[in-house]
Amino acid sequence: MKAAILHQPGGLDRIEVVELDPPQPGPDEVLVRMHASSLNYHDYAVADAIIETEDRRVLMSDGAGEVVAAGHDISEFQVGDRVISTFFPHWADGPITPAKREGTPGDRGPGMAAEYVVGPAGAFTRAPAGYSHAQAATLPCAALTAWRALMVEAAIKPGDTVLTMGTGGVSLFALQLARAAGARVIATSGSEEKLARLRALGADDTINYREDPDWGETAHRLSGGGVDAVVEIGGPATLGQSIAACRMGGHIVMLGVLTGFTGEVPTAAFFFGNLHMSGITVGSRAQQQDMVKAIEQNGIEPVIDSTWSLDRLADAFRHQQGQRHFGKICIDISRQSG
Repeated sequence: MKAAILHQPGGLDRIEVVELDPPQPGPDEVLVRMHASSLNYHDYAVADAIIETEDRRVLMSDGAGEVVAAGHDISEFQVGDRVISTFFPHWADGPITPAKREGTPGDRGPGMAAEYVVGPAGAFTRAPAGYSHAQAATLPCAALTAWRALMVEAAIKPGDTVLTMGTGGVSLFALQLARAAGARVIATSGSEEKLARLRALGADDTINYREDPDWGETAHRLSGGGVDAVVEIGGPATLGQSIAACRMGGHIVMLGVLTGFTGEVPTAAFFFGNLHMSGITVGSRAQQQDMVKAIEQNGIEPVIDSTWSLDRLADAFRHQQGQRHFGKICIDISRQSG
């Protein structure tokens, strides 16, 4: 089978598509024919050696495909079922623990950039009915992170106002999920073209953060007293604005550090506002199952920027690196370039 591996010491030029022996399922495992994957910042960090992994690691955390074989101890899945991967295959439910964080595909375990993948039942859930493989492959990291941020941590309700940042996968899913839940959305971007697309996708108000350095105060004013929840992807350079945007008692969900790993925090404004902040990394298998059910009910369709063949995975990462995308970048595992 074909698989995209990373040679150490890493870097996009060290990605190679090679031929490997297909894995064989054990009695408590399923064999999945992978059709699609999608890029996340986590995958880029592994490929570009920001996150260390072992030599010849098969890349990519997200995958979608169909079950082609199942061990005799497997009862949840049958041959022909369409499934998606789980980001934390050992985190079934309950609070996160260090042990439940182990085994992330494409990082601490074999990834999804392969024609066949084997794993226990906990490594997969069913895909939403009616989704293509490419659509389904956008869900395990980005969509689940947005779901947990809004529905689990911030527990938004109809009439709330949510602030989202940018046009990456998590932010667009957050916009769509918030709107489906009856919330109002204020979205930011540094591109007028992207702001127009955010409004077309359902954003009630948009702010160009390049033209408005006090965009947090603007969001506070537009929301009529402060937003209820912020999906915070920026980190130190944006956290102060997120705090300024919140109503008293508002909730900031920190899930990204695109502007760096450390920085100053306006602590007085944070405690004076009686704010809450959660730090999260993706979500559990049970949360993913809840999300799939909700998607089937509300008809959300992922925003896909572009689709690349497996042998152009490095080029897809370069496209991501250039920040030219709007939505998710997908990989068609069965397609070859040319």
